[in-house]
Amino acid sequence: MEQRILTIEARDSLGKNACRRLREKAKIPAVVYGKGMESVAIAVDRRELELAIEGEGGINHLITLKGTGPLDGNVVIVADLARHCLKNRMLHVDLHKINLQENVRVKVPVSITTIAKGIKDGGIQDLVMHEIEIECLPGQIPEHIDLDVSGLEIGESLHVSDLQLPSGLKVLDDPSATIVNILGKTIEVEEEAVEAE
Repeated sequence: MEQRILTIEARDSLGKNACRRLREKAKIPAVVYGKGMESVAIAVDRRELELAIEGEGGINHLITLKGTGPLDGNVVIVADLARHCLKNRMLHVDLHKINLQENVRVKVPVSITTIAKGIKDGGIQDLVMHEIEIECLPGQIPEHIDLDVSGLEIGESLHVSDLQLPSGLKVLDDPSATIVNILGKTIEVEEEAVEAE
């Protein structure tokens, strides 16, 4: 996964009013935390943060912090991103400092790459899980997990245990959990047959 750069500034004043003033200047209040360190309050540029997490990898992009102080050069991932419920603008971000030599847990989006045989036969695809939780080294985080559903017929499913992942990636979700179903239109057809009689 590609690394992004995010410029940070130290943040001395805390609280609701200080955060509001930051947002008026197109800055987002943030906190950096990690193993063996005290949490540090910082501010980041809103547009720069949007660019750092845009694209298919989203919040799983590795972000290198740039600025003065002890956080300069550290690598983080977005642990939590709070958005306004109506306007969808960013309100606050939590950044988790990571060690590139230690495994991290992340949720990776699912991408269906093929068309199931059951869909060609008139079925409907039902994507149950949109993300898969995995554990791996930060440099191995995939942007998405590709699913080949071409062999699925109506009434069949693909489960977590059916995933073929590269070595180094460990799936943390329940192996029996269903990722995608191919549903048939049997109920609709039966109702039409009853109405015709």
